[in-house]
Amino acid sequence: MRGRLIQSPVPEDTTPPPWGTETDEARLSRLLAAARALPKEPGVYLMKDAKGVVLYVGKALVLPERVSSYFVPSADLGLQKGRLLDHVHSVEIIPCESEWEALLTENRLIKDLRPRFNVRLTDDKTFPYLAVTVREAFPRVVVTRAPASVEFKGARVFGPFVSAGALRQAVQMLQRVFKFRTCHLDIVPGDAKNARFRPCLLYSIGQCTAPCADKIGKEAYRADIDRFVRFLGSKRSEMLRTLREEMDQASTAQRFEQAASIRDQIRAIEKLDERARRADRWQPETEATILEPAKALRSLQKTLGLEEPIRCVECIDIAHLKGGETVGSKVCFIDGRPFKDEYRRYKIQTVEGGNDDYASIREVVSRRYREAGDGQELFPDVIVIDGGLGQLHAALEVFELLAVKPPMVISLAKKEELIYVQRRGEPIRLPRTNPGLRLVQAIRDEAHRFAQHYHHVLRRKKTLGEEDPRALP
Repeated sequence: MRGRLIQSPVPEDTTPPPWGTETDEARLSRLLAAARALPKEPGVYLMKDAKGVVLYVGKALVLPERVSSYFVPSADLGLQKGRLLDHVHSVEIIPCESEWEALLTENRLIKDLRPRFNVRLTDDKTFPYLAVTVREAFPRVVVTRAPASVEFKGARVFGPFVSAGALRQAVQMLQRVFKFRTCHLDIVPGDAKNARFRPCLLYSIGQCTAPCADKIGKEAYRADIDRFVRFLGSKRSEMLRTLREEMDQASTAQRFEQAASIRDQIRAIEKLDERARRADRWQPETEATILEPAKALRSLQKTLGLEEPIRCVECIDIAHLKGGETVGSKVCFIDGRPFKDEYRRYKIQTVEGGNDDYASIREVVSRRYREAGDGQELFPDVIVIDGGLGQLHAALEVFELLAVKPPMVISLAKKEELIYVQRRGEPIRLPRTNPGLRLVQAIRDEAHRFAQHYHHVLRRKKTLGEEDPRALP
């Protein structure tokens, strides 16, 4: 796939001494020094024994940091990788231009070399693939473990990959550039219903061009998909050069909208390796609690037994004081971080006296998800209701009346912090250190804060005899 990549030996002052002529401590010390001298760039590393046989292949965002972590005396690598160190005599690297290129290169080498200590490729497990459904009018990009299924007939398939988590993370990164869809919607070009469909939040954060809602034409979307497929098989610098040529051609032909779109893709590719900052569009007040959003989302996905990764979570909470000024709130988290553009607050209108949490939840759920229930938009991946089993049942009563049902509804009870799940009799009890639980707690706390703030606003306005112009009707 990438013939230009040639193994580069680790910089060393001398050729490694013959096997058996140095102590284990001296050998590991030598390897540590060599690892720390590696170039600070992404790449793939190959650990070899004294005969030059590749024992293990791995990828790194920063080569010296990752490779040296194996050889520091305090490293706890577990039983399997601990045994690996007993045999490593040298390390070679393949520098790459990006984390994504390192992922593809690692995949190719493991598949070709089948190293002894890459145990995940030596069992009977089914590995993840990346499928691009090019035969569809608006192709999807999907991570799948069944690329030969009917769903992917005629699709462009890449893989297999070693790590599903790393592959999904890479897809999310590239979605910022090429803005392809990952949903399972059956989109019919020219269907009048498309214009009335509300796109999912990936459109709001600039990670999908929303062909589901006629926000982009078939030809323009196909051009983005074609660039994405080319990117998978290209060196980043080569892809950037090609895109700049395409941008110049579009500009010369006065296709300025197309030129601007390509320009934005060039800028996004150049920023691919950057991580989120507080200056981004996100409002990361709760990120101090959620130290590793991606890890927390994977943990929650495993806890709830979901096949698809979790990207969008919404939470509903109710606030009042002895039945007075009852309000509801809805907060939204995308990829484990708050997205305030989709926060909503509701002034309860149908509950007499206001001191009925269950009835208030039913009202808010009905008002928030009526369009999703009619098939006019997508549900979030997980809906969280603040409360216990009673609050969950109140929400489910509304969802049962809808034509389209949400994929997952849960509630989080205070004090014991038990997770109640739809269609499960017993709650889930997780340790307080569980990252998935901590994420749900952070989302619940944010919904509670947002509801309480609105409740206090209404109380002040009532005291002053004012109307609140911001309440949702």
